[in-house]
Amino acid sequence: MVLLDPLLILALALNFVALGVGRTRAIVNAVALQGIILGILALFVHEHIDLRTIVLVLVTVGLKGFGFPALLAHAMREAQQEHEVKPLIDNMTSLLLGAVGTALAMVFSSTLPLADQHTHLLVVPASLATVWTGLLLLTTRKRAITQVLGYLLLENGIFLFGLLLLEAMPFLVEIGVLLDLFTGVFVMGIIIHHISREFPSISTDHLTKLKD
Repeated sequence: MVLLDPLLILALALNFVALGVGRTRAIVNAVALQGIILGILALFVHEHIDLRTIVLVLVTVGLKGFGFPALLAHAMREAQQEHEVKPLIDNMTSLLLGAVGTALAMVFSSTLPLADQHTHLLVVPASLATVWTGLLLLTTRKRAITQVLGYLLLENGIFLFGLLLLEAMPFLVEIGVLLDLFTGVFVMGIIIHHISREFPSISTDHLTKLKD
């Protein structure tokens, strides 16, 4: 439990890195590191560690920390796009919105029933803040790769909240969430590939121009 809050603070800091940097590779690295942290967190949220928890940690770290980032890095190299060009809102505004969302998550999380059981932990506010960060990237960035990263951050927040229910959640449901995530990244990878073949930029504005 001693390392839990510092790890959560680091995960929150990575949200701001994702919002504040312009280089796509830096966002990929931030999301990958956050995925590794989330996998490790499963060892600290509950006192009892069993085989199921260990498998969940290994699968989470493997997919979130290495698998998905490697796929996105490959897509980024193929598309030859390193920077997010002209987002709907600039990085500074994104950081301010991220800070406001994180503050509201801190306040709102204290009203949830789970707060009675986890009053000394940042799990609930960190999960809500991460979901908010993912939504910001999804809705304010134009590059398909950056939007996929927003999707990954959104799922990271949901996964973090689900760690509180680790003992009650069936194992197959946990694996199902990861498989849904893999499916989403796979589909977005296909979209990125087709956009990069047809257009010099992988902005999702070009989705309306793609034909069968």
